Amino acid sequence: MFLFLLIAMVVVVAAVTLAVVGGGDSAALPEAAPEQLVDPLPAGRPLARADIDAVRLPVGVRGYRMADVDEILTRLGAELAERDARIAELESALAGAQASATGRPDLFTKPGEERDQ
Repeated sequence: MFLFLLIAMVVVVAAVTLAVVGGGDSAALPEAAPEQLVDPLPAGRPLARADIDAVRLPVGVRGYRMADVDEILTRLGAELAERDARIAELESALAGAQASATGRPDLFTKPGEERDQ
């Protein structure tokens, strides 16, 4: 009885394997195209918070597709670095304009306080 069940199980596993793999031109499981990023980040303008919230990364075999994640992180890193540089530039221009307008080199010292030198 045990030998009969073992042979029946081997036959069933072989039949399922042949059905899935396919025995010729008619494959039961056709090759699926990989998912692509549906709505990429806009290239013609700076990113906004809504753009980042709307990004949905396609899932690959082992998680997210690394190429899509790398592309988005590279773009975000470049835009953040550009914004940080612009903020630093504007802050230094503002500090220079305020210092020259007041005639004092240190704008943040209250009147009557002595500066540490």
